[in-house]
Parts: sequence; structure tokens; C-alpha cells
Amino acid sequence: MDSPHSGSLNQAVELLRIETELFTLYVSGRPFHPTVEALQLHRSSDQEWVNAQLGLVCSERLGDVQIKVFSPETYELVDWQPREAVFPCFYETQSYELVIESKSGVKLSFYHDNVLLRQAVKPLGGSLLAGVLNFGNEVGLTEWEIRSEGQPLLRVEMEIFPSKMDYKLDYQNILNEVNAQIYNLAFDFLRRTYQLTGLRETQHQSLTEFFTILQYIFRQLLDAVERINKNPNYALLQDRRLVDANRVKRAGRENIRELAKHPERLREDMNRGFITIGNRSYAATHLMETRKRLAYDTNENRFIRWMLERIHGKLKELKARWKTKSRTADPLLIKRLDSMLTQIERVLKMDFLREAGVLKQMSVTLVLQMAPGYREVYRCYLMLLKGLSIQSDLFRLSMKDVAQLYEYWCFLKLNQLLGQKYKLVKQDIIKVNRNGIFVTLDRSQSAKMVYENPVNGEQFILYYNAIPGTDKTPTLSQRPDNVLTLKKKDAGQIKEYKYVFDAKYRLNPAYEGTPYQGKYGQPGPEEDDINTMHRYRDAIVYQEKGSGEYERSMFGAYVLFPYPDEERFKDHRFYKSIELLNIGALPFLPNATSLVEQFLDEIIRDSPEKAYERSTRPRGTREYYADQLAGKNVLVGSVRGPEQVGVAVRKAFYHMPLKNLASQKSLTQIEYVAMCQSRKKFIDPAKTGIHWVGRVADWKVLRRKEITEVPCRPGTEEELYVRFTVEEWKQLAAPIALGGQGIYTVLYTSKYILDRALELAELRLETEEALREWREKRRKGRVQVKLDHEEYVDLGRVVEVRNI
Repeated sequence: MDSPHSGSLNQAVELLRIETELFTLYVSGRPFHPTVEALQLHRSSDQEWVNAQLGLVCSERLGDVQIKVFSPETYELVDWQPREAVFPCFYETQSYELVIESKSGVKLSFYHDNVLLRQAVKPLGGSLLAGVLNFGNEVGLTEWEIRSEGQPLLRVEMEIFPSKMDYKLDYQNILNEVNAQIYNLAFDFLRRTYQLTGLRETQHQSLTEFFTILQYIFRQLLDAVERINKNPNYALLQDRRLVDANRVKRAGRENIRELAKHPERLREDMNRGFITIGNRSYAATHLMETRKRLAYDTNENRFIRWMLERIHGKLKELKARWKTKSRTADPLLIKRLDSMLTQIERVLKMDFLREAGVLKQMSVTLVLQMAPGYREVYRCYLMLLKGLSIQSDLFRLSMKDVAQLYEYWCFLKLNQLLGQKYKLVKQDIIKVNRNGIFVTLDRSQSAKMVYENPVNGEQFILYYNAIPGTDKTPTLSQRPDNVLTLKKKDAGQIKEYKYVFDAKYRLNPAYEGTPYQGKYGQPGPEEDDINTMHRYRDAIVYQEKGSGEYERSMFGAYVLFPYPDEERFKDHRFYKSIELLNIGALPFLPNATSLVEQFLDEIIRDSPEKAYERSTRPRGTREYYADQLAGKNVLVGSVRGPEQVGVAVRKAFYHMPLKNLASQKSLTQIEYVAMCQSRKKFIDPAKTGIHWVGRVADWKVLRRKEITEVPCRPGTEEELYVRFTVEEWKQLAAPIALGGQGIYTVLYTSKYILDRALELAELRLETEEALREWREKRRKGRVQVKLDHEEYVDLGRVVEVRNI
């Protein structure tokens, strides 16, 4: 495949010319899109251009028609015949100039279903129509007409290609994935472009789908009702009534039974009596007469009336919603809806429908299935019940613009990636709003999906366009697209870590010679999108209930953008910045999801400390927390048995020989004391380990005999002891197990480690490297800290930290 001519990317040329006997039509614009060329999109596996769709329907009034299209090989117009392949040269967000020059003074007009495009082409003088067509972020097929006196002379169908993703590989997959997860979410109403669709079963049809199907079958439906009106289905009913005998033309045999029951209707008449009783003759004064009549109040006619009334109601609903919710008035659409409503009202006044009553029960009779007219109406009814599926050739249905579609897909794909590895706990996040003409995602704060990590039971939540608790900030509220909230367990508490994943359908292709290419050397996200991530992280704050202070609640923010080459992007500055600042970008397309998936796994597996360390902290934070972790503010001592533990807890104190302390200076650092219950003194294994921790209120150095709460052993009366007064002893919810070891004299550790340890040996962790290794391995399951002294923890040093 030849590359475009030098300088051709920014030059407008003639792309389409149609010569007819009534007018000449020109479409001009840039044949190439710079971003498409930079990313080499819309190519086959052997790097040949994919074929674009072009279709023309010409009226006989146009006479001889000559069509020329742009060729990238010759870089000029070449003759074109219907059903020949064409080069893709129409793209989203690019502008194309349309000019129609009338030859014979015929008054021409331009028509497109979308009112904005219809208004863009206007007459210039008496013989010209001109305007600029821009399809925005909408891709797919588009159709427009050249009309004269309301009648179409020429219908043109073109295909609009995306500029930031591959049409066949990415865009079509996004459409299918969005529609597969939430049916009809991809559909919109009367946009600039459309996709071909077919029928499918659905329980959630939108007004957009209903109107699309109705337009296709409306004429068929009316013709079928007109046909029924000529020969409607009827029921033959018999009416029986009591009338004067002189007026009865034909008396049935049933009158004999009636007269036997009602002899008062007989009078004696010897001359004309026709009933003889004894020697007397009688004639009837009144007789029952039966008359047959046609009735149109049948179940089939009731069904047709009910169906037409439902169509009429939905059209009125569509009209009302379009008027209230549409930003751009479209008089032609309102006129079309009014015309359809009028025609339905006309057929509802037909005699056979006016007589039809209320449908009480739906039953499919042979008349509905086989009778002329009725079977066509029933077929239309079945079609109106259907929904639409993408990629068929029956209907035309507008799709949402690519930017909104990409935003929806990012959110749904993140959920899909999480759902593949983690347990779904609550799935009320994917709520849709079906109150409008088309379906949208619910942007309320209740929109969330809750998952659980099966390894450690931690939960995390993915929000769409809402962050609970952050909407009442002192300045301005922020609404990123997707926020992942991780709830990590830390020392019996649940701490939240929030991350922004913001979908941006924007890409800087890093054209040769541009500042972006000089800075980063390859395509990537726009710089202002990265700045937005900085704003999200710094501006989104949270206020704890009852607290007057605000805290930053975002630990990272990342741009999700459409770019297919994940391996190349690993060298981009904005990818490396994630490791340094926890702000950056990740490429995300149907065929490029591995980096996002890998990153999600990383932050979910992170320990609370690692999650915190990912974020950028104020200067001096590291030194502050290093001092906090390094401080040995907990003294863990042994006890002689259950009696000592019982007295200590009741009397709120703890005592130990002064000689066991490393130095008296260490007493000033001790804020907590813990009692270690050894296997030798406690027979029940459930009673061993560390069960009690208390905060030190005061301490004193005393002679042993002065500590009267516990009797002293003979010979120790004059020894110096330390007596700690404890504010309150608290029993650990999960005791720290001995793990086969004990304490010889006394052990110093930090409150941070004590709150998180599961076994006694973990209290010996001291260096930052050992702490980090311990934290990360703990996320994967239980850990074992191996010391160089097998029996006593306080006599050993850490040799190895490993998973069990």
C-alpha cells in the first residue's frame, strides 16, 4: 500500500463528483486523516486499505449519470460503478464541503434525518446548494438525499470511519460488547450516522427501537387494515324479541315452547286459531321472532383496535419526550409523527373498529394467522415486539457517538475484567435509565458494582460517574467516569483507597515535528487529560462524619485512552509516571487490555502500606512515619501463670524485674505492655500466646516487697522491679500465636507491628526491607518469620520471611 503523497494529509481535494442532466454534485475535503495515517488504521493484515461502503440510488429524471470517486493510487478522481470497492476517505470530526449546482433551474433541497446536518446545507442564490458536513464523533453509515419538490432525485449512502481506533477490529467489537452486556445501550435516536440492524428477542425495548421498526412496517400496517376494512371478520348473531303476532313474518318452532310457558299470550279465535285445545281454537297475540345480524365485535377486531391504540400512545409519548428533552427542535420529525398519529386516528374511525370492544384476552386464532389482512397485521405486531441487533441488513438504527460509546465500554470492560477473577457480591451498578427515548447508564450514586477477593475476603467497589461522600466539597464537585474503591483490612480496621480510571476518547498521534513528538517520541494521551488526573487526585476530598477536617481520598488517577500498541506504550513517559507519581495513562481497546488488567491485579493485591506508598505524599512524610515505625513503644513480657494474668487484669497493672530491661532509658519510650502466655505455664493451647494488651498510664521502680498485689518469692524482697499502671487491659480479638516459640526475658516491638502480627516471631521485624517483604507476602496468605534462634524470639534475629 502506497503512503499518501507528501503534504497531502492537510490538503482538501475533490472526493466525489456526480454529473447528472439536472445538477452536478461535488464533495471535497481531506482524503486522509493524519491520526489514521500515524496509527496505520483501517488496514488489512497485509496492510491494504479496507473497503468502504458507497451506494447511490438515482431517479429516472436524472437521465445519464456519471460518478467519479477519489483514488489514493492516482490521487485524482476516477470513474466508479455501483458495487465497486471504494477507498475510505470520510472520517469523524473532519469537515467536508458539499456543493450542488443546478443546471436547468430546478429548485433543489438537501435532506438528512439529522436536523443539524439538514440545516448545514443551504441554498446560495437560485442555482446553488452548499454547506459543510461534519459528523462529529459519530461513525458508521450515513444517508442523505437531493430532493426536488419533496421528491428524492438522488440518495447517497456513505461510510464514516473512526480516526482513533480501527473500524473493524475495535469499533465493531466495542459495539458488540456494549450491546451484549446491556442490550440496546449502544442505540441512539436520529443521529448523523447509523448501523444496519436485524430483529432479536428482547424484554426491554426502547422507544428508539420501536420507532425504527414502526417506520419500516407502517405503510404495510395501514394497507393491511384498509384491506380488512373491505372484508372484515364478523360474527353472525341471533336477536330474539317478543313482537305482535300480526307482524311476525316467520315464526319458528321455538314459539310452541314459549306459548306452553306463557298461555296468557293466547286468545280464543274459532276462525283463525291455529292451536286447538279440546274443542276450542286459539291464536297467539305475541310471538318470539329471531333475526340474524352481522357483528364486528370479534376478538380479532378487538386485537387490531388494541394494537393501533398502543401504537398511537407510544407515538404520543415519543413526541412529548422529544419536545421536552431534545436540545434541537426538528420540525420535520414532529411533522412526521403528527402525520402518523393522524393516519392511525383515521383508521380507528373505520366502522368495524368503532364497533370493536375492549380486548380482554389475547388469543391467536386461525383468522389472525391466515385471513387476508389479519395475518399481515399480526406479523407487524410480532415485529413491533422485537428489539434490534447490530450487524444485519434489515433496519437502520443510530448509534451513540464514539466518545460516549467508548466511555460506556471502558466501564463495562473494567467490570468484565474484575468479574473474571473476583467474586461478584452485588450487581446493582449496571442500572440503566429507560425513561427517555433511548437507553443510558444510570449516573446516580447508587450505580456501583461490589466484588470480593476470594483470597483475603476484602471487598472493592467500581463506581460509575459518582463518588459517594465527595459531592459536598468546599469548592467544586468532581465527577470522573470510573472510580475503583479498594477496602483493605489493616489491623482489624477497613481502610479505603480510591483510584480514578477516566475514559478519554482522545489521542495525540505525535505528528512528526510537533512538540508532543519531541517530548514523548510516540502517540499517547493529551497533556491536558493528564492535568485533569492531577486535578481529580488533589481536588476530590472527603470529610469524615463529625470531623471538621477534609482529607484527599484519591490515591491514583489514570487516563484510559484508545491506543492499540501496549508494548510500545510501556516506554512512554505517562506510563512510567504511574510508578513514580501514581498518575498516568493506560491504553485500552478490545484488543489491548493486558496493561489495565495487570495493573488492576497489582493494586488489588497491594497491602495497605503499599497502596499508601504508591501515592505522592507531602515532603517529610517518609521521615515522620519512619520514626513512628522505628519506635519500640511496646514491651512484651512473660507471665508466671494464670494467677498472675488474672490479678494483673483485675488490678490494672503489670510488674517485671528491672534487670530484664535493656536500660532504664527504654522505660520512657514504652507506651503499651503485653503479656505473653507460654506453653510451660498454660496447659490449654488456646490460652497460650498474647491475649492482653494495655496502655501504660504510669510506671515506677519499686522494691519487690512494695508490690503487694502479688506475693513475692522468698529472697526477692529487695530486688528492684518496675510496676506499670495500665489504663485498661484490652483482649485481642485474634490472639498472637506462639508459633512454637516463646520469650526468654522481654521483647520490644512497635504498636504498628503488634496490631498486625499473627505469630510471635513477626514481632521481631525491624528493618524497612523486612517490613515491606512481610507486608507483601501477607497479602498472599499466612507467612512464617524464621529466626536464627529456634526457642526464644527475643534472642534471635530475622533470617527469612516466607509464605506458608
